[in-house]
Amino acid sequence: MTHKIVCVGRNYADHASELGNAIPSSPVLFMKPWDNLADLTKPIQIPTHLGGVHHELEIIVEIGQPLKAPSKEQARQAIRRIGLGLDLTLRDIQNELKNKRLPWERAKCFIGSCPIAWATIDTTLIDLNHLSLRFFKNRTQQQSGNSAQMLFSIVDLIRDISRQFTLQMGDIIMTGTPAGVSTLSQGDQLRCELCYHPTTNTTTHTTRHTATSQTLLTIDTTVVSLT
Repeated sequence: MTHKIVCVGRNYADHASELGNAIPSSPVLFMKPWDNLADLTKPIQIPTHLGGVHHELEIIVEIGQPLKAPSKEQARQAIRRIGLGLDLTLRDIQNELKNKRLPWERAKCFIGSCPIAWATIDTTLIDLNHLSLRFFKNRTQQQSGNSAQMLFSIVDLIRDISRQFTLQMGDIIMTGTPAGVSTLSQGDQLRCELCYHPTTNTTTHTTRHTATSQTLLTIDTTVVSLT
């Protein structure tokens, strides 16, 4: 059971810059309640009557055991599943709240604001620093990023968060979004992709990327407006 969804803001420098935000020196954290979860493989319902809704595609991980200030090895071993999630954001409302120096919950926390899907792969077999994600809207690529571009790695995020509060089995961490966020509209056709880029040993001490990547997850869905 998911107890909480921990979200990380501004973890890609290009996304922080596109919204006019400073590059953080430590992870920016906020949370969504568990009942904001939705199925990414089904039509995405958005409350357009509340203003512009932006997509933010993110690599997500699920925690498989309770964690409190773990070592790097313990944090890595605690990852049970990996997948993709959309941090849907009411951008107009968020901007109003930011201008008033108020919390963002009304912009980030609403029913269906966190559609997710999981990859079917043994997470111990992949290097978390060689994952890429892409988001397409109406066949046009909007977002593209690689976990190597994160300001704070997935393992470092888990360690930082679990020093702040205990992570429980089933908790989800959304690791941040790259640049390219934009408004969703009724009828938009979406594609979300998660790929793994394996490395191959070339000598005892070096590695290189292989020419081919492994697709872990591809989701095609559409947008439906709530009235």
